Amino acid sequence: MTDYTGQHPKGPDPSTLDGATQGRKSLSPTTSQLPGLKIRLQKALRQFPDFPSPGILFEDILPIFQDPALHETFIHALELHIIENYGQDDKPDVIAGLEARGFLFGPSLALRLGAGFVPIRKRGKLPGPTEIAAFEKEYGADHFEIQSDAIKKGQKVLVVDDIIATGGSAAAAGQLVQKLGGRLLGFVMILELDFLHGRDKLHAPCYTLLSSQSASVASEPS
Repeated sequence: MTDYTGQHPKGPDPSTLDGATQGRKSLSPTTSQLPGLKIRLQKALRQFPDFPSPGILFEDILPIFQDPALHETFIHALELHIIENYGQDDKPDVIAGLEARGFLFGPSLALRLGAGFVPIRKRGKLPGPTEIAAFEKEYGADHFEIQSDAIKKGQKVLVVDDIIATGGSAAAAGQLVQKLGGRLLGFVMILELDFLHGRDKLHAPCYTLLSSQSASVASEPS
């Protein structure tokens, strides 16, 4: 973890700094910043109707990564989100990111938290011995894999991805963590399609950073 200094060398007015910068300069992150950061991030999302098929409202998170300041705000917001829900004393040892959009922010978040990062990938993409878990998608079964030595027994693990919909892929990832003897702290997602009740399939808490889509709109299943 970064050793926060608490003071800028030139002593700027803290009110002129954005939320992410204030978080880096303070002695300890404060979750009071989180609501404002969430508003900034929510406004940055783009929506594409009827993609990838008619009736689906696709939430595009990529604009967050196109702006360095917004990207920093996003990682800081995730850090505060985890502290708010787990506390300072129960941070993860490992962040497990799901293929593919969990790879966009999982490593940066892990670095911010002083944790390791582990990818959970589709079957056939990882070398060496692996553990496999199956899950159902709208068109049939699929499989996730994790390297057998990726998580040590007793390590605290958070699973991250961009969105939880039906919950099948997240549940499979949780099973893999537990197969390796990890302590599954829970799941952290950016968005949720709460009308699909995907969290009902999960055996650990699930926290979403931004507002969920309602049943009146649809988005990409995950």
